[in-house]
Amino acid sequence: MSETQMIQRRQIIIALASTCAMPTAALAVPTHYTLVPSGSRVGFQFNLNGIAQTGTIPVEQAKITIDPQQLVASRVEVTLNVTKARTGLIFITQVMTGPEVLDATRFPTIRFVSRHVILGATGRLSGGAKIIGDLTLRGVTKPVTLQAAIYRSRGTAANDLSQLDVTLNGRISRAAFGADGFSDLVSDTVALNIQAQIRAS
Repeated sequence: MSETQMIQRRQIIIALASTCAMPTAALAVPTHYTLVPSGSRVGFQFNLNGIAQTGTIPVEQAKITIDPQQLVASRVEVTLNVTKARTGLIFITQVMTGPEVLDATRFPTIRFVSRHVILGATGRLSGGAKIIGDLTLRGVTKPVTLQAAIYRSRGTAANDLSQLDVTLNGRISRAAFGADGFSDLVSDTVALNIQAQIRAS
C-alpha cells in the first residue's frame, strides 16, 4: 500500500470514528451485540373508543451488528414475546393476545429483521436514521420503516462501546397483518417504541 493510500485510509477511519463516536480500535471489524433483557422492552399505544391505551411486550431476543466501515450495512434483528404482552387492564390484555387480534397461542412471537439502513442527515446512527425491514406478525410478513437511534449507554466512558442503547419507533396497521379484531372499538394504527440495551458479544 502506497503512502498516499495509507493516509487516505487513516483519514477515513478518523472520520468514521468521529461520526460514530467510536474509537479507531473498534473500527477494524463489524461488532456483534446481544440483548440485555433487563433493559429492553417494547412499548405500544393504541386507541380504544377514542381513548389512548398503552402496553408493553418484552424483547425476547435482539441481534445487532454495527459495521463501522459501512454503516448502512449494519443489521438489526428483534424478536418479541407476544405471550407476555400486557396492557393496563387485564380484560384488554386477554382480548389483545386472543385469537381475534395477536393470537398469541398460535403466533407467540413478533419478529423484525432489517433490510436497509438510511443514515440521518449527519451520517450517524445516533439520531435521525431509518431502518427498513420486514415485520412478521401472526405469520404475515410486511415491510415497515422504523426511526432508529443507537447511543452509548449513559454513564459509560466515551470510548466504551461494550454496551449500547437502541431506540426504534414506528407505526403499523394491525389490519395489514390480520390482527383486525374489534375494529369498531380499537384503532387500526398501533404506535411502537422499542427500547433495547445491547452488549458486545
